[in-house]
Amino acid sequence: MSDLKYPCYWQKKDSRGQWYWIYYAKNREEIARSSESYTNRSDCTHSVSLMQGSSRDPLFYSE
Repeated sequence: MSDLKYPCYWQKKDSRGQWYWIYYAKNREEIARSSESYTNRSDCTHSVSLMQGSSRDPLFYSE
C-alpha cells in the first residue's frame, strides 16, 4: 500500500462481515464514517460515490 494518498476513503469490514467506509483527511485523521454498514461492497462503493458527488450541494445552518 505504498501508493496510499491522503485524503482518501477507506472501505473496511465490521465484526459482522459488512462493509463500511471511513474518510481520512490530508493529515490522516478520520473525519467521517458511513452511517450504516452494507452487505455488498458495491453498495458501500455507491455510498462513497454519492458523498463524492455532493461537493456542490448547498449548505444550510441554523442558529
